[in-house]
Amino acid sequence: MTTPPMNRPGEIAGWPKLVITYRSEPGKVAALLPPGIEPMEPVVTVGFYCVPVLGEPELGVSVKVEAAWQGRPGHYSLGLGIDQEAAVHVSGETNGQPKFLCDITYFRFGDTVTARACHQGYTFVEYSGTVTGEVPPRDGSFEEHEWWTKYSRAIGGADGAYDFPPHVVDVATTFEQRHIEAVDGTLVLRPSPWDPIADLLPMVGPAEAQLVTHRPTARSITDAGPLDPAAFWPFADVIGGSRWPGWRGGPKPTDPGTR
Repeated sequence: MTTPPMNRPGEIAGWPKLVITYRSEPGKVAALLPPGIEPMEPVVTVGFYCVPVLGEPELGVSVKVEAAWQGRPGHYSLGLGIDQEAAVHVSGETNGQPKFLCDITYFRFGDTVTARACHQGYTFVEYSGTVTGEVPPRDGSFEEHEWWTKYSRAIGGADGAYDFPPHVVDVATTFEQRHIEAVDGTLVLRPSPWDPIADLLPMVGPAEAQLVTHRPTARSITDAGPLDPAAFWPFADVIGGSRWPGWRGGPKPTDPGTR
């Protein structure tokens, strides 16, 4: 069956998403999850995408790990680096979506696929590969859950105090897969203090990649319930708008007293 195009000729929004997965160390994954969000398989998903947001195409990269909330499987989002500033603050302020500004390169030229992400001068993830053929799409529609965290620490910075204590946000999306192509290539994770994927989620096996074209049929963003405020406190200080562990909004220094 021929699938109609998702966008008109000349549009860039609607590109297939480059979905890269690899296995990391179970202990490393568990250490990044706030108490109450449970680790599953130590699988990391890195996705490069271009979708319409606020009336313009948004190029982005997402990093998430398999995790469950109250027994429901899904993915915990550690960060979404995007190339448009308008969607950064409002996404975090309203829904807890962990977005931050990032320089993105993502394109397909013939059967060659290239993607990289650069933040604060550091290229922290890079992929290059070749399309090898089509993969049968999944039959019917299916639902996925992505977990974000929303919270606000107290004005004045009192230790352990919140203006809005931590809650889990459930992003439930129903998809229909339309077209999938396998990609054979190389994923490189580079050291970066601002996006420490190479150190905190190291690869322990080969990466697999696909170009995925899908059609969302439904999406909801809801409050899924509170997290323990005291247990969450060590996870409240993050790097920028991400959920990578940080110190005063930036990378953790070796000696906090020297910063």
